[in-house]
Amino acid sequence: MSSTEIRNVVLVHGAFADGSGWRGVYDNLTARGYRVTVVQNPLTSLEDDVAATVRILDRQDGPTILVGHSWGGTVITEAGVHPKVAGLVYVSALIPDAGENSAQQYEGFAPTPDFVIDVVEGYGYLNPDTFQAGFAADTSDADAAFLRDSQVPVNMAVFSTPVKNAAWRDKPSWAVIATEDRAFDQAMLQHMAKRINAKVTNVSASHALFATQPAVVSDVIVAAAQGAAAVTR
Repeated sequence: MSSTEIRNVVLVHGAFADGSGWRGVYDNLTARGYRVTVVQNPLTSLEDDVAATVRILDRQDGPTILVGHSWGGTVITEAGVHPKVAGLVYVSALIPDAGENSAQQYEGFAPTPDFVIDVVEGYGYLNPDTFQAGFAADTSDADAAFLRDSQVPVNMAVFSTPVKNAAWRDKPSWAVIATEDRAFDQAMLQHMAKRINAKVTNVSASHALFATQPAVVSDVIVAAAQGAAAVTR
């Protein structure tokens, strides 16, 4: 890898999950010479998740590709204004504009009946009976069970918190979209990616594509690193 290439990648997970789902992407990219760091979002507020991401970005030694899955897309939209971020990759992710919140992205699109959120004291959990169908339909039963039983609850207030900045307005963006995603309406995913003029890669996968399609996701991240480096030269 030459000195002109971008070698840093920061991965941001979404709601109901933690950073361990990125293991396949991590292994793929580190084997290809990239320096990969995984953020562990507390999922307690947008501000807390952005702060966790910024702490990791501050530690990078140069230009960085910032990647977000699902709710992580909202996080990277805000945190991506960090000066070390050279490009953004949205992995079946929410993509609000400045002044918008995550919940607004759903307006006008079809419901997702398999993606059922149970709320307890303000924190959301995916319903165990529909977890595999709604979140990880392309995993094994055992892997889906582990994801279900290790899920991290999210403060539901995060979805009504507007972002102050939209990094995609100034940074080149890429999107990987799962065509069998049951957490988001397909038209919603395509609309968000088109609105930001992202370079889109579609892949047959569930919402858990960050874990189930590491090769495809990794290839897009590499393309983003190469593309963003070309822009900044």
